[in-house]
Amino acid sequence: MEAAEFTCQHLPPRRPQLRIAVVTETYPPEVNGVAMTIGRLVGGLQARNHQVQLIRPRQNAEDQPKPTPNLTEHLQRGIALPRYEGLKMGLPAKTALTRLWTRNRPDVVQIATEGPLGWSALAAANKLRLPVASDFHTNFHSYSSHYGFGLLRRAIVAYLRKFHNKAAVTLVPTEGIRRELMSYGYENIEIIARGVDTKLFNPGRRDPALRAQWGLKEGETAVLYVGRLALEKNLGLVFQAFDAMRATHPGSRLVLVGDGPERAVWQARRPDAVFCGTQIGEALAAHYASGDVFLFPSLTETWGNVTIEAMASGLAVVAYDCAAAEEVIRHEQDGLKVPVEDEAAFIAAAVSLAGALQRQRQLGSAAALTATRLSWEAIIDRFEQVLMRLAQPTVAIPDPAPGWTSATRTG
Repeated sequence: MEAAEFTCQHLPPRRPQLRIAVVTETYPPEVNGVAMTIGRLVGGLQARNHQVQLIRPRQNAEDQPKPTPNLTEHLQRGIALPRYEGLKMGLPAKTALTRLWTRNRPDVVQIATEGPLGWSALAAANKLRLPVASDFHTNFHSYSSHYGFGLLRRAIVAYLRKFHNKAAVTLVPTEGIRRELMSYGYENIEIIARGVDTKLFNPGRRDPALRAQWGLKEGETAVLYVGRLALEKNLGLVFQAFDAMRATHPGSRLVLVGDGPERAVWQARRPDAVFCGTQIGEALAAHYASGDVFLFPSLTETWGNVTIEAMASGLAVVAYDCAAAEEVIRHEQDGLKVPVEDEAAFIAAAVSLAGALQRQRQLGSAAALTATRLSWEAIIDRFEQVLMRLAQPTVAIPDPAPGWTSATRTG
């Protein structure tokens, strides 16, 4: 009898399934960069069949856990965050989290925010010897000078350093932030950038009817700002730069998308500007793509999602050489970036685009092409790899433990 012939097929190794506790004090549908980023990462982990246990403050009285595949939610008590209407700060919950994680032990804990809930999660995880990754999303120490507590800057830096150094790794979005935190004594820092959804944000969303609604005629320039209308965003420079642009090219209109504590102040001062309020989803994408020039003078960003959303939408971006702009923009090729804190250079860069329709389009087209390389899939892959490394050798559990597939409510 002839020997049987066999065909060998080499299958890729099965990805271990992790049980991941994600702790955050902001989450969609709240509108901010941190909430958007955490929502993306959680969705990506679910799509990769990891079991996610989401711990966050209850956003309002009607807020209830929303059971979805591979996700359970545990809602904690929270209080309103001063000057951030609609956002909550989680209250301390170490005892509740210790009980939860003793009963349903995660492989790894990811802490996105450093407030009381985040600190409680860090303490509970350390007590139970759970590996922890933390995120550095917000320059709170930079915010201090804008909100009247600059004298506390040193204490804030010390608190944040102590917080993050208790984690096994701290994730930051840029090399610039990594260098800054290392100079403050942070340890174990790794870089995971941010992505952009080019299916949502792209030049094809441009809406002539929306431009007409803003009062723009053919050949005129829509100068756009998207973001929170707050002190830390350096809005005064947006208006200075726009005024200089309009002096050169009168056919310009300033459009601001977003809300915040400074909106009423600026709306009263500048009735010539268009204030669109908060926009989300396809409406936000249309607002971006219907602009021509994007001004972003913030110096307090760790990343600045709006920068790459504007690029993906085909706008000519003017920004300081920090955060996302430092990492992504190639000066004079797909945007303009100027030295940090050089207001004269920022204004000059904006003026160079006033009325220069062909240059606006060239920079915008190149920016949109650059954005196509900023895939969320690659970002989530990197994030997953970090969590897997921290969770070893506890990941050899093929099936989710009881309690990880139904929504629960705490507090």
